[in-house]
Amino acid sequence: MGSTDSKLNFRKAVIQLTTKTQPVEATDDAFWDQFWADTTTTVQDVFALVPAAEIRAVREESPSNLATLCYKAVEKLVQGAESGCPTEREKQIILNCTRILTRILPYIFEDQDWRGFFWSTVPGAGRAGADELDDDDGARPLAESLLLAIADLLFCPDFTVHSHRRGPDSVESMQSIDSCEYIWESGVGFAQSPPLNYIHDLNRSELLRLLLTCFSEAMYLPPSSDNNVLNPWVTFFCSAENRHALPLFTSLLNVVCAYDPVGYGIPYNHLLFSDYREQLVEQAVQILIVTLEHDGGVPHRPPSPSSMEEQESAGPENLFVNYLSRIHREEDFDFVLKGLARLLTNPLTQTYLPNSTKKIQFHQELLVLFWKLCDFNKKFLFFVLKSSDVLDILVPILYYLNDARADQSRVGLMHIGVFILLLLSGERNFGVRLNKPYSVHVPMDIPVFTGTHADLLIVVFHKIITTGHQRLQPLFDCLLTIVVNVSPYLKSLSMVAANKLLHLLEAFSTTWFLFSAAQNHHLVFFLLEAFNNIIQYQFDGNCNLVYAIIRKRNVFHQLANLPSDPGTIQKALQRKKKSPDVISRTSSQETVSMEGSHPAVPAEPGTLKTSLVAMPGIDKLTEKSQVSEDGTMVSVTKMNSSHVARSDQSAAAGTSDTESISGRDSEDVFYTEAEMERRRLSSASSTSFWTATPEWVMSWKCKLPLQTIMRLLQVLVPQVEKICIDKGLTDESEILKFLQHGTLVGLLPVPHPILIRKYQANAGTAMWFRTYMWGVVYLRNVDPPIWYDTDVRLFEIQRM
Repeated sequence: MGSTDSKLNFRKAVIQLTTKTQPVEATDDAFWDQFWADTTTTVQDVFALVPAAEIRAVREESPSNLATLCYKAVEKLVQGAESGCPTEREKQIILNCTRILTRILPYIFEDQDWRGFFWSTVPGAGRAGADELDDDDGARPLAESLLLAIADLLFCPDFTVHSHRRGPDSVESMQSIDSCEYIWESGVGFAQSPPLNYIHDLNRSELLRLLLTCFSEAMYLPPSSDNNVLNPWVTFFCSAENRHALPLFTSLLNVVCAYDPVGYGIPYNHLLFSDYREQLVEQAVQILIVTLEHDGGVPHRPPSPSSMEEQESAGPENLFVNYLSRIHREEDFDFVLKGLARLLTNPLTQTYLPNSTKKIQFHQELLVLFWKLCDFNKKFLFFVLKSSDVLDILVPILYYLNDARADQSRVGLMHIGVFILLLLSGERNFGVRLNKPYSVHVPMDIPVFTGTHADLLIVVFHKIITTGHQRLQPLFDCLLTIVVNVSPYLKSLSMVAANKLLHLLEAFSTTWFLFSAAQNHHLVFFLLEAFNNIIQYQFDGNCNLVYAIIRKRNVFHQLANLPSDPGTIQKALQRKKKSPDVISRTSSQETVSMEGSHPAVPAEPGTLKTSLVAMPGIDKLTEKSQVSEDGTMVSVTKMNSSHVARSDQSAAAGTSDTESISGRDSEDVFYTEAEMERRRLSSASSTSFWTATPEWVMSWKCKLPLQTIMRLLQVLVPQVEKICIDKGLTDESEILKFLQHGTLVGLLPVPHPILIRKYQANAGTAMWFRTYMWGVVYLRNVDPPIWYDTDVRLFEIQRM
């Protein structure tokens, strides 16, 4: 009965607060204590008993009461952080205040006039007792007091960490505690594993949820291209002002990487025990990705002289980013990589007993965390690529890409997966690792094949391009760039993968596809470049690909003789109107899919998704590097005079071709995808529709890199035809055997230098990551629904 009474009393207090028109004094403890002193409400209760409409009503009609409620709740947290909450009643007060602030903060952020409230030093008017908060820190803004109190409470003995007390009389003072001795889990920089305590896990989760809510002010600001706008909550929390920054960062990272959802391997284990750790791990990984968004005072790009002054004001150094970038011990890298691989692979594990193992849901956050690790810690990136452990990350990513390809609500997941592969493909070792045979048969809705991880990658990419939904088209460039980047290192493609690559070339080189958009011919260039790399650098092991090229030689001849007269262009575009499908789906010989796999399905009707800003084009996403004789990479500098003249701007804007500097493109980055789609449909350029012209076709047709392939066909086709006639052969294996032992040494043009397009960060990608990451956090926090129905402005919430 007690809990019903306390809910009733709590609800009465809320009603009193919403109906009082006069300010209630801050000293009126009898009134304010009703909210936290004698109630035992869960966070779900608080969300149910404090409706949104009432919070907004208090905000508009009696603002000083809302201000006092926030101020008093923060004051209680500060007092708890000082005393260490020795009694159960004090612990309950802390939890109640935490829940109330989690409920109210989003409504403070959604109103522009209130956003500064937590950063004001003098708490609002109408309050005696304002100076009681902390005499020596009188000038601290409320936000800082709140953040420091949360940090202290996260290392509070017997509340969120194990007590190290020697005897019943010894007391651990909160002020002198060394939180580095209380790190939550062993792993990076900490060897002891404290015993699991689910009460501590639950209390940590409540505090981390409030911390995440504090950081979520970012959701209430529209997308902006100014990368110097830092989140003040994150900036302060990750600065040297927070004495617990190091142990907290380590605790969060270790809790995530040490988590094993399968537990003791007992089937149905997760149905018997509620796993409090999972909730904590989810909160921890979300806090990590949000705090690692900005590297504070350290800019991504070397600043140009004109931006030097601004750099000074970019805020203090972000210690979380600093600690992440300084991890260097092999055993720490191993712990982190194995932990992330274990969690990413978890949803793929198939067992003979249905639903017998627990499946985690936070793989998108894990992918962002992996991205941050590779981006901020180059030693970690090299460690990942040093052994075939990178394949333990690759396989789950390919699984997620393949699984999400038909679901428009998961377009963000498709992007982050492709970005990670683009980043990895810029390093030679990634291409080399792909030659490892693929034997772990994760059930995927793709044709069965025998081959390497490179074959798996190509088969999945082909599936995405030919059977994904329309909104994945902007990713085609990225997918093929990855294929080009790894192609010089692929020792032997399977027949299945070789046929898939040729099917893509066939589809992309139809006249209606080439002539229907200004960028489409780039896809043909990428594929030809990949073929050239394999022929020039890996001819010996690739008889399957050479055979496939010979079989489809007419595609190359048609490209070489591509007509460019106006009549043909018109005819091709009329054919497009009849069949607007991107790619012929029939001509790819679809084979039986893997056993146990499920087809990719569209989103369920009613699924919520958050909008994303549009991605910069591949030319802005990557920077060309040439691989020199000794294997080192040299950036390819532009020799074009028009570039030299504008090099300052293009360096600042991260652009890579002169057309892109025209202003229109660079602003495109901050449109939502839906707006971009509308703009594309309404006009293909600012003045009129873009249409293919003979001059335009000729401008790129003469640059098609066909010489190597034409030479190969010229030499091999007569030989293969002769064998077939002489031996009456219809059997592929004999021809493959001939190609396997053949050589083209001295017959091909001089090998071209290998060109690698390396991922390069810019304002556009930074903004994309911010909207994607907060969109994931918004959608994943549904119990309680922290931000639901508030006026979020960073993205739109759309129903499928």
